[in-house]
Amino acid sequence: MTLFDPRHPASAVSAPALAQAPDAGPAAALPPLPALGAPARRQTGSTASLVLLIVGIIVLAFVFLAVIGYLVLGLGPVAVVICAIIALIPLAVVITAITVIDRWEPEPRPALWFAFLWGAAASVAIALIVDLGVQVIVATASDGQATTSDLWSSVIQAPVVEESAKAAGVLLLVIIFRRQFDGPVDGLVYGATVAAGFAFTENILYFGQSLIESGGVGLGFTFVLRGIMSPFAHVMFTACTGVALGFAVRQKHWFAAVAVFLLGLVLAMGLHALWNGSTFLVEGLDGYFLLYFVVQVPLFVLAIVFVVLLRRSERRLTHARLSEYAAAGWFSPTEVEMLSTGAGRRAARRWARTLPGNGEPAMRAFTRDATRLAFVRQRMLAGRSTAAPRHDEAALLESLLADRLALAGAAGGHPLT
Repeated sequence: MTLFDPRHPASAVSAPALAQAPDAGPAAALPPLPALGAPARRQTGSTASLVLLIVGIIVLAFVFLAVIGYLVLGLGPVAVVICAIIALIPLAVVITAITVIDRWEPEPRPALWFAFLWGAAASVAIALIVDLGVQVIVATASDGQATTSDLWSSVIQAPVVEESAKAAGVLLLVIIFRRQFDGPVDGLVYGATVAAGFAFTENILYFGQSLIESGGVGLGFTFVLRGIMSPFAHVMFTACTGVALGFAVRQKHWFAAVAVFLLGLVLAMGLHALWNGSTFLVEGLDGYFLLYFVVQVPLFVLAIVFVVLLRRSERRLTHARLSEYAAAGWFSPTEVEMLSTGAGRRAARRWARTLPGNGEPAMRAFTRDATRLAFVRQRMLAGRSTAAPRHDEAALLESLLADRLALAGAAGGHPLT
């Protein structure tokens, strides 16, 4: 039966007929689909993951307060407040872009908060501690006569330390949310969110230093360079690590996964070093702006193209996996098209809003659960562990049945015909 047909506003809403997995096609080698109405097993792993995230968020919140305290000691409370407010502007731009990328299969909010706080607190704290340690070692080795050079700090130390610290946060999320971490787009979202948090705190530091040293003019100039010309710099670096982890979780062998992850981390460090080091290759503002438009802008454009291709890959994966369920009778072809295209989803929400009951939330839940189901099936097809995905699949199919009933209730308490 069809849940949504764009040709008929009042489409049929009912549970699909019971069917088994098809005998041929890409799903043939997978375990058969669970019977309609099969009880979903309790997911203790999800509860444990949530508890770990909540504890992590609390710990990171205290670390963030400590980092802010450090900034207040160095810059003063007034400068920190002013610069934090200004730093919210590029942060809002970055978070909006991440939200747009994450629309297809949104990540859990607690996980995103953990990612942001890891970047804003833990990554910054690690970078500050390492920097202090390096300074102490250099000063001790030279009897206090030497310090690290700007070139070393910007091109070697910062890329290696900062990208490693940010990567640790994404890696923790992969470990905690292993069953919800489905691929490169998830990695991109988490990596970008960690980077957004790091850039936010770093911007407060740089804005504050400019305000103290050069007043409002210096602050404005630094804001243009960091807040307008390069708000996505850190996002672009750490996204390489996140995307690599997304591809790594799809590998069947652990050494291949480690190799892919390390490749992404090295690429993140390399881009970071290139970005920072390019300023040492030119003289004056004219040279900097020329380098910006010749090197940095094309890199950003390539990153945008790559994100678009990843999003299209997500849609194709959703269509392919849900088509297998359609062959088994769980969806109609019309529903598959609706669920696997942006236009179809928008049309479905418009249709749901015309229902006399609470149709739009039910349609959002149906879309979310169907998309999640497609990615769970992909994990099974990729040869990853079968027990947990099978449990998740059964739970999601149960949820889809409940979503259909909710849509039927919104339409008046009975299936539409």
